[in-house]
Amino acid sequence: MTLADGVWQQIFDFTDYGELLGLVRNSLIAGVALGLVGGLAGVFVLMRDLPFAVHGISELSFAGASAALLLGANIVAGSIAGSLLAAGAVGVLGARARDRNSVIGIIMPFGLGLGVLFLALYKGRAANKFGLLTGQIVAVDTPQMSWLLGTSVLVLIALAVMWRPLAFASTDPDVAEARGVPVRTLSFAFMLVLGLAVALSVQVVGALLVLTLVVTPAAAAARVTASPVLLPALSVLFAVASIEGGILLALGSSVPISPYVTTISFGIYTVCRVAGSYRTRRWGSRRTAVGAA
Repeated sequence: MTLADGVWQQIFDFTDYGELLGLVRNSLIAGVALGLVGGLAGVFVLMRDLPFAVHGISELSFAGASAALLLGANIVAGSIAGSLLAAGAVGVLGARARDRNSVIGIIMPFGLGLGVLFLALYKGRAANKFGLLTGQIVAVDTPQMSWLLGTSVLVLIALAVMWRPLAFASTDPDVAEARGVPVRTLSFAFMLVLGLAVALSVQVVGALLVLTLVVTPAAAAARVTASPVLLPALSVLFAVASIEGGILLALGSSVPISPYVTTISFGIYTVCRVAGSYRTRRWGSRRTAVGAA
């Protein structure tokens, strides 16, 4: 066997795949829930220009999960606690974009440093350490499942309640505030919801690649539609497809799940970007032709 064959077998090895498929039932169910959360939250992440905030929150989420791992506590609960702490700090201290980016730039290295410290002190399985950075949803157990689904429901309810006023405040905050919309309260509330969404996504792709679930699907959808109904629907569809496809591919290999999820997500974005560019050029050509006539 050549080196290339060995690498390929590590990436795609579907030996006994049918028997292994039954082991990821929890993971596939959790993937749908996380796709809903990431896809819907991502719409507002783009509208409010918060991709950098997502990355910053994920670092403290990583620190919380690492602390929980060291202490033998629930990892999902630790991840959520770290995310909420970071999201609350950004929401309180970073009201303006410039201040927000400065706060995030301070939180990111602090959270990552804490996470590295806790992992260095942890003497358990190396796979547990690696999973916090690269994701480990293939190994979702029943307690984790309860936390994931319960928190997902909470996020979805919160988004449903604040969707219309938050969309108004995100599109035109000055007009929304003039009409009595509690813009600052909504902004802080969404940061907390975003913190929960990030904590859940960390369980899939790890702290380093969380943007692929909370940002990329919505960015891909935005390339092909501006419809307030179709945009979130496509964002959710792309997020779910990335997660479920990543789980199914990772099951047949010895490679962590995150490369598969990120590759699928990036592929979807690339296709949508090309399609969006083609549609824009075609529409521009039609307008030019009409104008000439």
